[in-house]
Amino acid sequence: MYMTPKSGVLLLLACVTAIASVGSVFELSSGMPQLGQTNTAIILTISIPLTIVLFILAVMDARANLK
Repeated sequence: MYMTPKSGVLLLLACVTAIASVGSVFELSSGMPQLGQTNTAIILTISIPLTIVLFILAVMDARANLK
């Protein structure tokens, strides 16, 4: 496996945003989110696409360094 610091940081950020999205889903399903309904929904809305983009960028960077 070839990982550069850049791909490692991107993968770390993808993991953090994925955890934030899962946490937001649990908070919203509880009925009374600690940050409020609107703030938690905004976090969820932003974190899902950001997770996907960061993961794709990490994979692209790792693949670029295979050669």
